[in-house]
Amino acid sequence: MTSPDDSPDETYEAAGAGTPHAPPTSRDVARAAGVSQATVSLVLGDKWRGRVSERTADLVRGAARDLGYRPNLAARNLRLGRTRTALLVVPALTNEFFARVYTGAARTAAAHDFGVVLYPSPEGVGPARDPFASAQATLDGVIASSMAAGALGAIRGAGLPLVMLDSDPADPGAAAYVNLDIADGMRQVTEHLLALGHRRFVHLASAVASWTFDVRAAALHDALRRTPDAVVRTVPAPLDVHGARAAAELALTGPGPRPTALVCDDDIVAAGACKAVRRLGLRVPEDVSVTGFDDLALATAVEPELTTVRLAAEQVGERGMAALLAVLEGRRPEGGEIPVELRVRGSTARV
Repeated sequence: MTSPDDSPDETYEAAGAGTPHAPPTSRDVARAAGVSQATVSLVLGDKWRGRVSERTADLVRGAARDLGYRPNLAARNLRLGRTRTALLVVPALTNEFFARVYTGAARTAAAHDFGVVLYPSPEGVGPARDPFASAQATLDGVIASSMAAGALGAIRGAGLPLVMLDSDPADPGAAAYVNLDIADGMRQVTEHLLALGHRRFVHLASAVASWTFDVRAAALHDALRRTPDAVVRTVPAPLDVHGARAAAELALTGPGPRPTALVCDDDIVAAGACKAVRRLGLRVPEDVSVTGFDDLALATAVEPELTTVRLAAEQVGERGMAALLAVLEGRRPEGGEIPVELRVRGSTARV
């Protein structure tokens, strides 16, 4: 049984149907697939689950693809009161991680005839302004990566569903959360270095206040606490190569025994740490091991290549967009943290 929204109408018809060179219509798709126009409407409107078999849905999509049929989305959106547009808010465009998040979100969105508008918050992790005169009239929902929900008050005031990525799941107000297993990533780094015999650590901790960096710090300290002779000192570092180099030089020339491992919150910080080691006449990894986090392109551009934690940023974007679609359709989003992977390369060695 179909609802009024599922019935065939002008949403799925192309102007000029019936003329020799007219674009294909939903009637043509139905005829090619051997189904009703109502079924075509259900499948191409992505409302078929639980009402049409997967085999039939595949037949309809295949027929539409073979015929080159495209639904009239503008008419359907006007009828349903939807814009089929999501806003992706990120702290900055200069970090490759967020570019990959956008790539994943846009890929999933395109598969569902959605668009994604990318918006870097002008204040980084601080409060994000509403980029539209009326977000509610312009958007169907908001996805925010690596930010606090409190920073999105101006946008959330429009009453739009919010999906948080790489953010504190205890932060109230979001309809769904998609997180990487950041803590496990730092545990993998720590266990790798401990197995190589390292016991004197410096944590080059991001100076940016963020949930994801807080998790990294807590996981590192928890993992080292189980090794009685391991010591760790925390040195704040800016998220840029120059600032990280200065922080690493301070850490390596401070009082007491020199650390044998620099654990960095980010690959950019790790690149600065490697420069600091060389400037002091030391070698990576013979004198000091260095680890990063994120596995950016930079990780394999430096020499030696960085041991780092691979974050599936595109999958984060895909899951985030899928979660927003689920919320909009009244479904439960997929749960569970996304696994991460330690990539061991040349910047770490046995003491």
